[in-house]
Amino acid sequence: MSLRTITVTRYILPLREGGSLPALAEGDDDFKYVLKFRGAGHGVKMLIGELIGGEIARKLGLHTPELVFAYLDEAFGQSEADEEIQDLLKFSQGLNLAMHYLSGAITFDPVVSEIDAKLASQIVWLDAFLTNVDRTFRNTNMLIWHKELWLIDHGASLYFHHSFTDPEGHAKSPFAMVKDHVLLRKATELQTVDAEFKKILTDEVLSGIVNLIPDDWLHWEESELLPDEIRAVYLTFLKVRRDNSNIFIKQADDARAAL
Repeated sequence: MSLRTITVTRYILPLREGGSLPALAEGDDDFKYVLKFRGAGHGVKMLIGELIGGEIARKLGLHTPELVFAYLDEAFGQSEADEEIQDLLKFSQGLNLAMHYLSGAITFDPVVSEIDAKLASQIVWLDAFLTNVDRTFRNTNMLIWHKELWLIDHGASLYFHHSFTDPEGHAKSPFAMVKDHVLLRKATELQTVDAEFKKILTDEVLSGIVNLIPDDWLHWEESELLPDEIRAVYLTFLKVRRDNSNIFIKQADDARAAL
């Protein structure tokens, strides 16, 4: 399992959504990407959430844009007039993360777009598993592209890693924020989805995804752990959470019943 690496050749425009200041950019393969910066917000932890969340979604058969590692040269952005953006580019030199830009896609509107109970249950299960706090009516982080639903932006996943203590305890916790999930009302097939998804997310699959995290993102000032030790913590969290999925499923079912 691997990701392609591109070099960013052109900064096109900022996408001023959320606190991470992503940008539309072009790579040396002539494709356009939504570029997420290591120098923004929660830094590399946001990129790790994006990487693990996006690749797990892909393994589960959900539509999500291709993720690529995106290298930003030290000379890039020196001509940028906006000081905030220039600082962001300066602090993001090196390896970042980008996703293919879905040209012409429109934001998913739950009032306009109908999706079935199975797909809704799959997405709610994914977000409860990842502890993704960012798929709400206020910010759905879903697009309609070529008449299909695509998931974007998993950077708010795995919020345990902001403290990075007691991964097993966090993995066994319910996900209270599921009550705000935009698709919760339609997620009536969580038990069926749970059985299917747990068969897909084997130890080998989860290990392969976690091993995608570059060493470059795993030198944390607040931790003395080595890169392989940090990866082991992520893997432990994911395996324990998968094996205790009944906890977050019950939370989701109870929240749906209370709607």
